[in-house]
This record gives sequence, structure tokens and C-alpha cells, in this order.
Amino acid sequence: MPLLEINQIRHICASVRLDEATATQVDQYAAFIHACADDVVDKALNYVFSKDRDFQEFLKTPLAKDVRSTLRVRKGPSNGAAEQPAKKPASGAESTTSVRAVKA
Repeated sequence: MPLLEINQIRHICASVRLDEATATQVDQYAAFIHACADDVVDKALNYVFSKDRDFQEFLKTPLAKDVRSTLRVRKGPSNGAAEQPAKKPASGAESTTSVRAVKA
């Protein structure tokens, strides 16, 4: 039996818009817990989804299987290759390899 158990998680890149105050708080919370903003958003959403009893009941219905996707997902390599590590963006540039807050 191996000593380590590795759970591979498939990450996707998506673009979302947040209120400026929310984006600031995401960055502040990330600094507070010494994590990246992507992890804060991911874990916060998972927490809300798991705690919302009505949503958990909805997931058990056929309607949950027929939801049209409205999330803007960036398409990655289609050959199953691993995502390339993110390059550090040039000054003033925005990385597209993570969930980013965009001011509307």
C-alpha cells in the first residue's frame, strides 16, 4: 500500500466579474490565509454550496442535470496534456491561467 494518496484534480480557467469591493476582499482574505485568490474563490464557493440545504436538494432533481452553462470557461489543450505552468505576466498584463476579477 502506498504511503501517499494523490488525488488529481482537473482545474479549469474561467472568467468572472466581481464587484470591486468583493475583489478587494478576496485579495485581502487570500493574504490573510497565505493563499492565492483562486483558492479563496474555489473554497468559498464549495463551502456555500455544501451548506445550502435547498441547493443540495435541487442537485438531487432532474433539473440540476439540465442547467445551461453560463460560466465563461477558457478552453485548454484537448489532447489530455497537462496545463502548462503560468508565466509571470508583464507589467500591467493580466494572467489568463486563473480565475480573475474583472472590473465592469
